[in-house]
Amino acid sequence: MKKVQSVLSTVLSIAFLITAFLNETQARKTGTQELLMNNSGVNDPGLLKKKEARQLNREGVVRVLAIGNSFSADALENYLYDLAEASGKKIIIGNLAIAGGSLADHIANLKHQSAPYIFTKIDSSGKKTVTFNNAIGPIVKSESWDYISLQQVSHHSGRYETFVETLPALYEYVKENASNPHVKLVLHQTWAYARNSGHTGFANYQNNQQLMYESIVNTYKKARKLINAYHIIPAGTAIQNARTSFIGDRFTRDGFHLEETYARYTVACTWFEQIFGISVLGNLYKPATLSDEYKEIAQHAAHFAVKRPGKVTPLKHYQKER
Repeated sequence: MKKVQSVLSTVLSIAFLITAFLNETQARKTGTQELLMNNSGVNDPGLLKKKEARQLNREGVVRVLAIGNSFSADALENYLYDLAEASGKKIIIGNLAIAGGSLADHIANLKHQSAPYIFTKIDSSGKKTVTFNNAIGPIVKSESWDYISLQQVSHHSGRYETFVETLPALYEYVKENASNPHVKLVLHQTWAYARNSGHTGFANYQNNQQLMYESIVNTYKKARKLINAYHIIPAGTAIQNARTSFIGDRFTRDGFHLEETYARYTVACTWFEQIFGISVLGNLYKPATLSDEYKEIAQHAAHFAVKRPGKVTPLKHYQKER
């Protein structure tokens, strides 16, 4: 009996030692994992935010934010979502705007932490919401934006000296505060005014549409180098291309803002092709009131602008209305 008790005691002792060894090994393993996690920054809120941003961007949704004014509203708020949907692409669109907002205005608003912006958002289902009294910072951080667009107010768009200090400053703020560490900054090239425009800023270009267009093209080309912008969205060239068609100089509603159907559609087509890298030619979407011929003019004007952003491409096949 004593011999059996001795053997049993030995077995229990060995079992105890094995359990203790396994517990210690697991503790060391867990501690090592926790140390690795802490050293890799997984528990750091800032890095967690960037990891979440990368995860969100795996959903196949392209997120586009413009910081601008009524010209970015003309460009983004109407037909870009529909063009993307027609091609099977998912997109979220944001436009953060103040009336007549210039690069200098944006910098001043950042400096004073002002919140005068209207924020229009179109979500991935196409639902549009509008909120008021927004500041730049919270909107830049609110989504994992893939593209953030910057632009100058239209009457200064062809004046390089107005970009030199303000554009890099705005770029640096956006780049540092964006939720997506891989965000791409683009420049939205605005369009020249109608030849008979009464806008007081037209005097900056001797009230000459061609001079204004050429000044804008040259200025944005130089400004791109200030911030190493990923793209220029050549909306100004698209409108100038379209003006060579039989429609002529009828692409604004007041001499400077875009006409609300075919002109806005032309610029939306330009954004679509530049952002998605897919030709807009043949895209099935068009506004209900737009004829097939006007649709073709808009799509070709946009397509050629993306292909040749620095020069006008005459639309030779659309010189006369069919």
